[in-house]
Amino acid sequence: MNTTAPPRRGSLRDFYEDPAVPVASGTPRSLRQARMLAAALGTAGTAPRTVLDIGCGDGSAAATAAPLLTGHRIVGVDWSQDALQRARARLSYAIRGELGGTGLPFKDSSVDAVLFSEVVEHLVDPDAALDEIRRILRPGGHLMLSTPNLAAWYNRGLLLAGVQPVFSEVSLRAIHGRPGREVVGHLRLYTARALREFVAAAGFEVVRLEGAPFHGVPRPLRALDRLACARPSLASILLLHARKT
Repeated sequence: MNTTAPPRRGSLRDFYEDPAVPVASGTPRSLRQARMLAAALGTAGTAPRTVLDIGCGDGSAAATAAPLLTGHRIVGVDWSQDALQRARARLSYAIRGELGGTGLPFKDSSVDAVLFSEVVEHLVDPDAALDEIRRILRPGGHLMLSTPNLAAWYNRGLLLAGVQPVFSEVSLRAIHGRPGREVVGHLRLYTARALREFVAAAGFEVVRLEGAPFHGVPRPLRALDRLACARPSLASILLLHARKT
């Protein structure tokens, strides 16, 4: 199915600065990821931790996590000025930064945890991104990464039928050959095995991998999508917890 093509954009940066491009993910994924991080950090006590939400979008994921991270400081980071304007309505701290170029505006080993939610699939150079995240994390610091699963249960069937898998895109202007209507700019896709290997190769110890449902699954199939979370390799969304070694 083809959708109406959006206006021509001059660059990938222009694409993400477009207010029409989605900048939020589903609440179930955000809650599962927040619970994983809260368990890893523990209570704030007298030593609150600094948590960066890199690629924070409109701030909804960090805002969802905030009640579970009471006492810790959550800072939203994004390169899109439009997204940051929306994020500042939800977060106390939201600053502009990017993983490429001059890097993030944080010192080496100065951050306790990073939320990296549905960002890696949008990157031209994900290796450099993980290098930069590793630079700013303290030794033993936590990385909470989530990304769509190329091998989600329905994608396996779609590919066998000759249909482009969900989450994959061949154009920034329109959807071609797969279900769905939104163009979201995915450049990289991972299976559970590939994600583990990729993160480990960047100098992290993989602690845990879980699955989460996808908010875009049609209502009649949502119960099945939730069941698939029991096996992360089949789940819609991969939630990975790793630590800086």
